[in-house]
Amino acid sequence: MLITNTLSGAKEPLPATGGKPLRLFVCGPTVYDEPHIGNARMYIVFDTFVRFLRSQKIKVFYLQNITDVDDKIIARAREEKTSASAIARKYTAIFKRNMRALRVNSVDSYAPATKYIPEIIVQVTRLIEKGNAYKIEGDGWYFDLSTFPDYGKLAKRTVEQAEDGVSRIDENPRKRNRGDFCLWKLAKTDAKDTKPNANDAKKKHQSILVDGEPAWWAPFGWGRPGWHIEDTAISEKFFGPQYDIHGGGRDLIFPHHEAEIAQQESASGLKPFVKIWMHVGLVTMSGKKMSKSLRNFITIDDFLKAHGANVLRFISLSTHYRSPNDISDEGVEAAKHSLASLEEFFAKLALVAQRKDHPEQTVNIEPLTKNFERSFVDAMEDDLNTPRALGVIFEFINETNPMLWNLRASQMKHIKKTFLDMLDTFGISLALLKIPQNVRRLVKKREISRSHQQFTHADTLRKEITALGYKVDDTPVGPLILKDQILKTKNLKSKP
Repeated sequence: MLITNTLSGAKEPLPATGGKPLRLFVCGPTVYDEPHIGNARMYIVFDTFVRFLRSQKIKVFYLQNITDVDDKIIARAREEKTSASAIARKYTAIFKRNMRALRVNSVDSYAPATKYIPEIIVQVTRLIEKGNAYKIEGDGWYFDLSTFPDYGKLAKRTVEQAEDGVSRIDENPRKRNRGDFCLWKLAKTDAKDTKPNANDAKKKHQSILVDGEPAWWAPFGWGRPGWHIEDTAISEKFFGPQYDIHGGGRDLIFPHHEAEIAQQESASGLKPFVKIWMHVGLVTMSGKKMSKSLRNFITIDDFLKAHGANVLRFISLSTHYRSPNDISDEGVEAAKHSLASLEEFFAKLALVAQRKDHPEQTVNIEPLTKNFERSFVDAMEDDLNTPRALGVIFEFINETNPMLWNLRASQMKHIKKTFLDMLDTFGISLALLKIPQNVRRLVKKREISRSHQQFTHADTLRKEITALGYKVDDTPVGPLILKDQILKTKNLKSKP
């Protein structure tokens, strides 16, 4: 398999692991608000990536962090007049519920930052001891970019461009360099002088509230971690100072991932920190940027209630993961029509499986299925080309559709397995349509009328079936009942 490495700009083979699981780290959420469909795309892409690798018998350990201490979480806690930990717990639960609903189930471990404070302190201590960090009194410990000449190699930027970041920046006029970032935010008040439980919290590596903000003891001062240091401390704990693949959205390349490289390579003295960097294109809504800061987003919950997980997964994977992905009413409608084609094919397979007779003439379908399986794998191995792989699925349907009625049940099972295996890689789950009893009765009556050549009455019954929102197709193995049409898509609306 070849993957485009953001660092080199070239397609590169998966790193050799010597028989050990491939180590994948993907940036997780900052849990201060409900996740939106832009966030969902990244998690869907990497879930699909891991699903495919495992389908090819490649072992993967998939790690994702959760930023559960951060300025945004603290600000939200003040808005809601509660604690930062309560906000983090609330939105972590919502995030995990959303992932289950989206069938994002390939993550081996979610690692909340607050569970790894000792590891974070160790990393900050090493950077201080090596001269990579300096203290701004009353503020925090900062990474000194002048000590890391390679800064900017991932994004192809310079230190002078460091403020031109997409993701959040640490601002302080007393920084040595414009792009220096905070490793450890110091508490505004010395906790040992104001908190009677400070010594106990120090021994247990627990947080206390100082001036309304969570703070942990560290040898360099009570405080809390900066955003970037959380990820490298967690990945080093699980994978060591170097590992195979790091993933995230394109908005995280600069400065977040640049900061991670600077921290880890400075702390360990080893290069490269990560062998392959994978970045997912951003999501727009009807051509406009989607972001929480602009209040221009749709939550995963709201989208799922209106359209379901299959639609969001289909849209997210219908463009190449490195390209932008636009979500619009028209795109949702198109996705539903495509999914309806998949569901119709699935229903046909189920119908053929029920046949009791054996067709006189049949075809050898094994070469066909093997050819499509290979084409699907080829597409996925070419830099996770999901649009091409989706095309293979629809080509497979087009090729096999005409021969379905000439298949034995055993042959149909082979086609069904090939079809469902490809869909499972995409996390798309199909279920047979539940037909209401009144519709089934009408279909049965129509079959009786047709068998007695009462075609006028049969047409009348067909119209009644259509009026109920269903259609019936006559096939060589019996009637196929389907939804007559896809209901008009509800307009996409941003979160107010």
